[in-house]
Amino acid sequence: MTGEEPFITAVKPLVDAMGASILPADEAGPEDVVLAWEGVDVVAVRLPQLADSLDHILAAMERREGRPLADLDRRAKQEVVRILEARGAFAVRHGVETVASALGVSRFTVYNYLNREKGA
Repeated sequence: MTGEEPFITAVKPLVDAMGASILPADEAGPEDVVLAWEGVDVVAVRLPQLADSLDHILAAMERREGRPLADLDRRAKQEVVRILEARGAFAVRHGVETVASALGVSRFTVYNYLNREKGA
């Protein structure tokens, strides 16, 4: 089945960015997404739970910044909150608490950042 390896290589960065995992197509469960290439089921993608996705997004943001999010200045933390809001992070149960902990601020501060963004 030529062509499968380039397909897997192509989708892997997206799968990794989502915090998902790749598994053989024949091991897919009902909640997994099976990806086909040239009419053949190649792999399945197991999506993470939403709470795990938020942790994965926060870890990726820390890697991008090159330091813990708690070490960022206020303006950079506000930008993190803006990005997370756009990605739906605060729709996840305990999302505000999780983000506040990662940023080293209170829940109240996260709510202030969110309200400031809405007022801007």
